[in-house]
Amino acid sequence: MSPPYAAIPGGARLAVRLTPRAHHDKVEGIAPDAQGRPVLLLKLTAPPVEGAANAALIAYVAKSLGLPKSAVVIAAGDTSRQKSLRIQAPDALERLERWLAVAAEGRA
Repeated sequence: MSPPYAAIPGGARLAVRLTPRAHHDKVEGIAPDAQGRPVLLLKLTAPPVEGAANAALIAYVAKSLGLPKSAVVIAAGDTSRQKSLRIQAPDALERLERWLAVAAEGRA
């Protein structure tokens, strides 16, 4: 399966399917969405109320990539489980590749 991210000017776009109220924060893997496009499956402990899950998502992705929270923005899907994140960093693709490689080994 192709990766759930793509290059955009100044960084990368990452497709995510978020499951809030999980027992642990973790990457579940990559799977196709309803249209067959790859998405990153993420589980977070934060509840989906008052933006808590979105804030936790931004913090988790930023920390995992070693970036400030300001470099990660929800570009689409604010109120949906399916989200598109914009990651603003010149080396965003390399950071995503490293993070997902580590996650696939079960260490993220």
